[in-house]
Amino acid sequence: MLSSCDLLDLTPKDQISQFDYFKNATDLELFSNPYYNDLLDKSPFDEQSDVIVESILSAVLTGGNRRTVPASGGGWSWGTLRRINTLLENIDQCEDEVAVIKYTAVSRFFRAYFYYEKVVRFGDVPWYDKQLGSADEDLYKPRDSRELIMSKMIEDIDYAIANLPAEVSTYRVNKWAALALKSRFCLFEGTFRKYHNLNLGGNDYKYYLTQSAIAAKELIDNGPYKLYSTGNPTKDYLMLFAQKNASPQEYILAIKFDYPLGIRHNASAYTLVSTQGRPGLTRKFVNSYLMKDGSRFTDKTGWQEMSFIEETSNRDPRLAQSMRTPGYTRINDTRVLAPDFNIAVTGYQSVKFVQDPKSNSSNNDRTGSSDCDMPVFRLAEVFLNYAEAKAELGTLTQNDLDISINKLRKRVGMPDLDMAKANSNPDERYLGSEKYGYPNVSENNRGVILEIRRERTIELLQEGFRLSDLFRWKAGKAIDQSFMGVYFPGPGEYDLTGDGKPDIVLYLQNTAKPASKEGVVTYELGTELLLSNGTYGYVDFHQKVERNGFNEQRDYLYPIPINERTLNNNLTQNPGWNDGLNF
Repeated sequence: MLSSCDLLDLTPKDQISQFDYFKNATDLELFSNPYYNDLLDKSPFDEQSDVIVESILSAVLTGGNRRTVPASGGGWSWGTLRRINTLLENIDQCEDEVAVIKYTAVSRFFRAYFYYEKVVRFGDVPWYDKQLGSADEDLYKPRDSRELIMSKMIEDIDYAIANLPAEVSTYRVNKWAALALKSRFCLFEGTFRKYHNLNLGGNDYKYYLTQSAIAAKELIDNGPYKLYSTGNPTKDYLMLFAQKNASPQEYILAIKFDYPLGIRHNASAYTLVSTQGRPGLTRKFVNSYLMKDGSRFTDKTGWQEMSFIEETSNRDPRLAQSMRTPGYTRINDTRVLAPDFNIAVTGYQSVKFVQDPKSNSSNNDRTGSSDCDMPVFRLAEVFLNYAEAKAELGTLTQNDLDISINKLRKRVGMPDLDMAKANSNPDERYLGSEKYGYPNVSENNRGVILEIRRERTIELLQEGFRLSDLFRWKAGKAIDQSFMGVYFPGPGEYDLTGDGKPDIVLYLQNTAKPASKEGVVTYELGTELLLSNGTYGYVDFHQKVERNGFNEQRDYLYPIPINERTLNNNLTQNPGWNDGLNF
């Protein structure tokens, strides 16, 4: 009988127990590999916000009762955290001490990354640093304060900074990626607390801004990175995002895509195919680009009613490298292409991440088969984090701008940002206005903070930052601002490519449709193309869409799903969200 019981206690030979695993560096690497796929955003380019909108607006943009509490999902997912904690609990079984340190650091990096995303979305969340079983009482714990979460995240990321390799590793986390992550989440927390007037026990907003600046400065001073540049200010920004392989100069961490291996995304198709949402940049955003000489476009006489050709002339070169402007051609192609209003609902058609049409042998754009690598961290963001943290602290100097934002401007041939001039003459008409910008910035550094925000919005377009930036700045009302597009003074023929020939013709209802011409697209006003004032004005695709407005008391945080609160009645709901539960 005793012998029989011993046999029944044996582990089946076709299964691997935790005691048989985590024995060597290969085990640790294979177990941690899913962190990358599960947590990193593989399509940051399709986030709708006040700067890019689709034909069907997201619930965040329409607001009101379009936003409801989900029964499940909604970002409340914890499976990857369990994997992280499983590795950390079992890693001491590995006899390779170097591997133990490295993969402990990798796991703690991703735990900080995981919790950063949870804090951005939900605010307070439960902190778990151990595996949980089905009977574990901690499954039913209440939410921990964001101060505890942030302090634990800093412990994790500081360990990762101290113990991850310092060598360049574009597709694997290293010391520099950890510094970039710290600069990112500390900037978020510092500005969120500052603008939301959030005072918690423990550290104040200045502490987090200081931590962000210190992390960014260490990377700037000692990291092996520099901005990608071939010395061509009219192409370098565009090519950075369109080339197949991530630049190891600027990309600190990237997601690898490979067309022959079938690892692809649809960034090119997103802005080239009408079934992909028809995304268009908003006029509000396009107006924010400076003139090439550094002056403000919105200070020019008549800027509100300029033609497409006039408004896109002599602007910050990043404008023509971010959307179709007169003379635009695809990479390595000679055909001049006009903006396509059947694909971009505003007429401002994005070109960021759009690859050479011949870059893949069978890529016709319609398959969504793009393979340019996606950025997770790049040096440009770190520059922006550093400048903003210092400006919000009130410790920014001109030298700080020169080692950060002014390098971004030099890459595209733009004049330097002058701190004294920005502060002495803030952009009140546009960036400081309630109609177009951020009226709640009221520091001595108001002017330069507005300019840093301008720079951040332009440089990081479609990289997944815009909504979280608006939320941390307490600028949710920007979502209620205009989603207009290109201006047209009325029916007629319009040249959008700058070759002197019409590309589109607008005509009134109940009049004869103009005769078709090769390469010319016709639109009936009021049906096929909506203008803000009927027969003239800005393209206003969403004029008949009900937008209920951003709820300042509710919409800065997402709701906790109903099923999660039903299972754990210690979880309180976020303010303003009604899920029908009475606890």
